[in-house]
Amino acid sequence: MRTLDGDPMTWQAATTRVGAALRISPAFVAKYADETAGIETVLEARYSADDGRYVVTAVTNRSLRAGVEVNNLALRQIPIQAILQNAATQCIALTLDEEQDPTAKWVTASELSSTEGRIIPRWLAEDVVKRGTKDARMEVIEILYGTAALAGLPPVKAVQSELGVPHRTASDWIKKARAAGRLTGMTYIVGRQADG
Repeated sequence: MRTLDGDPMTWQAATTRVGAALRISPAFVAKYADETAGIETVLEARYSADDGRYVVTAVTNRSLRAGVEVNNLALRQIPIQAILQNAATQCIALTLDEEQDPTAKWVTASELSSTEGRIIPRWLAEDVVKRGTKDARMEVIEILYGTAALAGLPPVKAVQSELGVPHRTASDWIKKARAAGRLTGMTYIVGRQADG
C-alpha cells in the first residue's frame, strides 16, 4: 500500500475527514500479486465525496513470469473488489483517544485488529454488544460502516458479521449513528453493486 506519491501508507496519510472520528487517505495505490495465475495487479483508487466511498480510477496488470498471457480470460479472475476492500482498511485512521490531544495515538483500521478477516478485535465487538455505552457503540458502528462503505461493501452485513447481531439490530444502530452525525461523507445505496 502506497500513497499516490509512492510513500508507504501510514495513518499520517489519512488527511481527509469522514464521519465524526475517521480520517482517510484521499487516494492510494495497492499492489496484489497472484502467484498461481502469474499476474500482478496495481490498483489506484480515490475517495469520492459524491459517492461516499473509494472509486477505482486505474488498474494495471502485468505478467509475473514467462508463458503467462494477460488476456480477457486471465483478467476475469482479478479480484478488484477484494483488493479494494483489503486496501481500504489500511487507508482509514482513527484514534481511541481525544482527537485534539497532541499525544493521541492514531492507528489504521487494519492495525486495530490482529485477527485476519476481522475489522475490529473480537474482544471489542463483544464488549460493545454486551455493555457498550452509547458513544463507544457509535464509534464502533462508524468504524465498521466506514470501512465497509468506503470499500463499496454492504455496511449492514459488516456490522452483523463483526458484532454477531441480527440484521434488524445492525440497521437500527446504523440509523442511530447516522442521526448522530457519525456517518457524514459515507454512503452505501442498498442493492447497489460497486463498480469495481
